[in-house]
Amino acid sequence: MESQGTVETVNRHKPLGLSDGQVIDMYRFMQMGRKYDERSLLLQRAGKINFHVSGIGQEAAQVAAAFALDREQDYFLPYYRDYAFVLSVGMTMRELMLSVFAKAEDPNSGGRQMPGHFGHKKLRIVTGSSPVTTQVPHAVGFALAAKMQKKPFVSFVTFGEGSSNQGDFHEACNFAGVNKLPVIIMCENNQYAISVPVHKQLGGKVSDRALGYGFPGIRVDGNDPLEVYRVMKEARERALAGEGPTLIEAMMYRLSPHSTSDNDLAYRTKEEVDENWKKDGVAAFRTYLTDLGLWSEEQERDLLAEINLELKEAIAYAENAPFPKPEDTLLHVYSDSAREGGM
Repeated sequence: MESQGTVETVNRHKPLGLSDGQVIDMYRFMQMGRKYDERSLLLQRAGKINFHVSGIGQEAAQVAAAFALDREQDYFLPYYRDYAFVLSVGMTMRELMLSVFAKAEDPNSGGRQMPGHFGHKKLRIVTGSSPVTTQVPHAVGFALAAKMQKKPFVSFVTFGEGSSNQGDFHEACNFAGVNKLPVIIMCENNQYAISVPVHKQLGGKVSDRALGYGFPGIRVDGNDPLEVYRVMKEARERALAGEGPTLIEAMMYRLSPHSTSDNDLAYRTKEEVDENWKKDGVAAFRTYLTDLGLWSEEQERDLLAEINLELKEAIAYAENAPFPKPEDTLLHVYSDSAREGGM
């Protein structure tokens, strides 16, 4: 009788220049994003916070993108599902909780914006707003500044596939292509623009649209963080070499409802959602690390306990933090001092 043996897992991260420690850190941030998201959904259901927009199912691509960028120099324009991304570039659980509890110390907006509208000057996270896709022209503007000032940074922007139909997307792509700007444009194609499925939104691929603007468009499996990392790394190298933008379409699936105001089973089936849970990038990456001997059940328990403690402390702090004062309404709206030479 022939022995079947076991198939040895191929180490895919070393050829990409990623160390064992880095891929473990990537997994940690994926779980941080996932657990923050799950806890925020529970907080809203318990009446502790008013609203939450979820990004469950999109963490793998977000973390991979963050690790492929220069987190000390590049500028980031994330969209409202990018919790795992902003955590990966330096935001803390406490800062995110201050935002959902709408407290004065919230670094995003001082408790004035909806949750998920990220902004952090120190981390170069550029403030977002509620109209979708407005961040794409802004990202192109930052890339133009990099080129004009001859500075070695790129701008990185994300959005959903529904946003790719907005005029802002096309105008930004055209300008970036004409001027060969160092911007990476990533569509997180999660299959649904709120309740509208992708086949009712797009007649083709988002990535193919790059061809009309004169730069590469790449479709990638968004549940495979190592493949997203590879494509992102190449896009950044192209940008810094003066070769212009790259459009990346990361294919994934929104496993949670659009927001806490959404009943997703009104427009899709439980069977469809369950089937996509089997492709979850976070679970798949844990299996990859475990098969390589880099992760264990004990490490998993320790990580989840550590994240749970961090969440508890962040929630306790945010709950007890002060709300913005009425007299602070115009804080950061106008400059604190008159411009030099002004009246």
